[in-house]
Amino acid sequence: MGRPLDRVMNYFQQISRIPRCSKQEAQVSAWIRQWADDNGYRWQADAAGNLVIQVPGRGGGETSAPVILQGHMDMVCEKTPDSPHDFSKDPLTLITQGEWLHADRTTLGADNGIALALAMAAATDETNVHPPLELLFTVDEETGLTGAEKLETDMLTGKVMINIDSEDEGTFTVGCAGGQHVDIHLTLSTDAVATSEEVWDVTVGGLHGGHSGVDIHRNRANANLVLAQTLKAIRADIPMRLVAFEGGSAHNAIARDARAVIATPLGKAGLLGQTVAACEALWQKHYASTDGDLFAKLGTPTDAAAARALSVTNTDTVLALILALPHGVAGLSAVWRGVVETSANLARVDLREDRLSLLCSLRSSDMGRLDEITTRVNAIAELAGAQASATKRYPAWEVDLESDLLARCRRIYADLFAREARVEVMHAGLECGVIGAKYPGMEMISIGPTLEHPHSPQERLNLPSVERVWSFMAALLRAYAA
Repeated sequence: MGRPLDRVMNYFQQISRIPRCSKQEAQVSAWIRQWADDNGYRWQADAAGNLVIQVPGRGGGETSAPVILQGHMDMVCEKTPDSPHDFSKDPLTLITQGEWLHADRTTLGADNGIALALAMAAATDETNVHPPLELLFTVDEETGLTGAEKLETDMLTGKVMINIDSEDEGTFTVGCAGGQHVDIHLTLSTDAVATSEEVWDVTVGGLHGGHSGVDIHRNRANANLVLAQTLKAIRADIPMRLVAFEGGSAHNAIARDARAVIATPLGKAGLLGQTVAACEALWQKHYASTDGDLFAKLGTPTDAAAARALSVTNTDTVLALILALPHGVAGLSAVWRGVVETSANLARVDLREDRLSLLCSLRSSDMGRLDEITTRVNAIAELAGAQASATKRYPAWEVDLESDLLARCRRIYADLFAREARVEVMHAGLECGVIGAKYPGMEMISIGPTLEHPHSPQERLNLPSVERVWSFMAALLRAYAA
């Protein structure tokens, strides 16, 4: 199959043909199980759908202690508004530009398909010397580490785990934040849009978005907040009423697009257009360095016959709630310089008929700080008369700078590349914290090739970094086979 990179990328290309949005991993799981059967590897699946594939050692490592290679099968499914891609059935269209690989107007799914490809290549490359491998492929990571949370405690025997879900080659991740979702619901009364009113669409889009753990410190615009601010500006001049509001998608993606439907008195087209244009100019100036393609657009009037809208007072309540909720960095680490400790992502807003639903995704490497910001979100919801419920809590991965695994990794990396690897903690959630809680005493590290803009259609993978990760991983496994 040529050089090792070709083997890895061949697997990635095959994986990219298979739909695998979160909670829809059945097809890719079946394909991996067939691959294991074809290669004579034993495998087992738990009730959640997590897979463990047993790969015998090779080249003298047959009797060594097993090493776990871990990644997740699902991907965040995001696309640009003009993309016709159907994530339920269409293969991803991969495009190579120089040293980078990306997809056609969709997420690439290298988070975390490249982990599966690297692990499968390590198992099948006959030139590799390695101990027995346990390939742990989890489900539903992207919606809150659900697969890892449900991982059964008798699936693994290894005491060393290499997670392949970091996004900066040459960096060893040794800890990560914990997280908490807060769902907010508010039921409001509506009435029919009057004959003296007309209905408009207001849309915000073109934002960069990104991963709410990896990119939260970059001060990128959140479409939910930009749209709410725009509606607030309209409301300052016009007795506007909300009909609908929809923005954001995944809990761990910064919202890139948002759309509202509003009802206003007849004859306000000119003032509406001026206000939206003024807001667009303001946001474009404010976010020029982070979201250069941002736009705010007023659509043409639509049929108001069947529309129902909130009262002006309830409209004010909804906008105030959205704008009061925290978004962005809430605190920096006192231990790791420049690293975000605590953050919030206003991930989703959905107003349909008389029900408002909001999702706040909160993170912190200090679980006490996580409780503090959760309490703050709950208090804001209570002031608005809404109900808040905390869900999807997962633990932080605590740092162990004295582990034998980290020492080996640093030594091998320096020998291979004549430079020191960086050691850091990650603000994004990794499955290591959850898995480590289920398997006490396990040594863990997270590595990965360089990946930019995950969870957005701008996601791209650096190909030379994949080859370097492959070389490092092969050398590390060889060391554990000795």
